[in-house]
Amino acid sequence: MNQEEQWLLPDGVEEVLPERARAIEHLRRRALDLYQSWGYELVFPPLIEFLESLLNGAGRDLERETFKITDQLSGRLMGVRADMTPQVARMDAHSLRHGAPTRLCYCSTALRARPAQAGGSRVPYQLGVELFGHDGAESDLEVILLMLETMALAGIQDRVVLDLGHVGIFRSLVAACDLTAADQARLEDIYLRKARTELDAFLTERTLPAEASRALAELPFLDGDSAVFGHARALLADFPEALAALAALEALAEALAGCPARLHLDLGELRGYHYHTGVVLAVYLPGDSEPLAKGGRYDHIGEVFGRARPATGFSADLKKLAALAAVPRGGGVLARGKLSDAAFAAKVAALRADGERVVLALPGADNDPGELGCDRQLVAADNGWTIQPISS
Repeated sequence: MNQEEQWLLPDGVEEVLPERARAIEHLRRRALDLYQSWGYELVFPPLIEFLESLLNGAGRDLERETFKITDQLSGRLMGVRADMTPQVARMDAHSLRHGAPTRLCYCSTALRARPAQAGGSRVPYQLGVELFGHDGAESDLEVILLMLETMALAGIQDRVVLDLGHVGIFRSLVAACDLTAADQARLEDIYLRKARTELDAFLTERTLPAEASRALAELPFLDGDSAVFGHARALLADFPEALAALAALEALAEALAGCPARLHLDLGELRGYHYHTGVVLAVYLPGDSEPLAKGGRYDHIGEVFGRARPATGFSADLKKLAALAAVPRGGGVLARGKLSDAAFAAKVAALRADGERVVLALPGADNDPGELGCDRQLVAADNGWTIQPISS
């Protein structure tokens, strides 16, 4: 093994060095404190599980992203979690089984067999919240507002775009068309890519109800501000369920009118279509194709665990958010003394109790203040120990 092979890491796997780790941890603590203030309780889903449990229900969509290993104790296949949302849903449905709405939050590392985008990380630090047990606009709004407050912790609340859609619109149109499973899968793929030419050819090649065909042709391109609602109501006039979904989305948009993020509506958004059942949401920076946070309503996620409570939530990659946040360095105090000196030890303890970062200067070492992150020093004075600035 040559020297390069000893430190080479796999594609999409990175080290997190002190400065970046400090930014991530600073944001993690603030985010979890924020969630706790809203009533969300912290949980720790297991890192690995038997494959049958991990890829059950909504987790089925994660099969290609999941690393598989063999359990040396049982001989059964296990998987490393690629996403924690299905695990948290199991906790609500199987382990907690509360009657009241349950608010849970989590923050830990996931592992993916392939990155979400070329050159991206395969080891996201997933932060998120889930609200179980309420089906209504109020819980959707709560989750969206909490997601925007998370952006505020990173200092980017006025830079982001809040993207909202509702999969119920597309679902109601498809229900009116009697499509085969293969045709529906193809149509979903066309929608995700917003491929207009392919969509026109798809609809031309099939005999579909005229109003449904016209609505399906226009839906992926109904996006923008609240002006899209007027045209959409006329387009969907023959589809009551689609109109109900549209009305729910419009009410949500009105409630968010004063938020600092720019609101963008996408009535043909199908991200997470296979398990989302209502509103879908995401936050982007302008020009970026991958969201900083995403989520929505998924009312059937706990069904496979025997309790299909309504649910809504969002998740984000904390490492991405922390890279955008401004985190003060803070500095520190370089303490030149010996802990066997009671007065010195007492002063160091008092400084740390007050929240100061105190680094002991070790005998015989190169105690460079810059490398140790110290901008002040603790020195002996006539009246005891005192802090002085370190001259550059």
